[in-house]
Amino acid sequence: MAAICVFCASSDTVEQRWLDLAAETGRALGARGHSLVSGGGCVGMMGTVADGARAGGAHTLGIIPQCLIDMEVADTASDELIVTDDMGERKNVMIDRSDAFLTLPGGLGTLDELFEVWTTATLGVHRKPIVLLDPDGFYDGLLSWLNGLVATKFVRAGAMETVLVARSVPDALDTIEAALAS
Repeated sequence: MAAICVFCASSDTVEQRWLDLAAETGRALGARGHSLVSGGGCVGMMGTVADGARAGGAHTLGIIPQCLIDMEVADTASDELIVTDDMGERKNVMIDRSDAFLTLPGGLGTLDELFEVWTTATLGVHRKPIVLLDPDGFYDGLLSWLNGLVATKFVRAGAMETVLVARSVPDALDTIEAALAS
């Protein structure tokens, strides 16, 4: 069906509930016939979503910069692993190789990836669906702050409509599938 890029935490110190969410996401991708595009790491939620995707029968594509290979965090079990020169090239390849983007809870790296695809979408570089999986209101503060920027004209109202919010894995995948079908 679709190549879905999942952005999420690569830290191995996150709470178990986030690892469970990553595993559920990966398994659901496979069950629905989608493939996974990831940052190519084998740790934290990123490794867990890839393991879940493979367990669910999904093809996995990891895209990782050489500096992370040197740190021995590469998902060598990926069906395909692309090594880039740097983080910027990594994001460009992820955007090129994906049909849609799904952001799970995460930190700075996750936000960097989300904002990259969000910004490029608002500039018309791509028209690929972007879904923010926001269980338990993880991103409520960020979304509230960004909505406040609309009033000050730092963010266009249309930009806020570019990212779709879902509260569960099934809802997130339903949202992506509906956006791809339209």
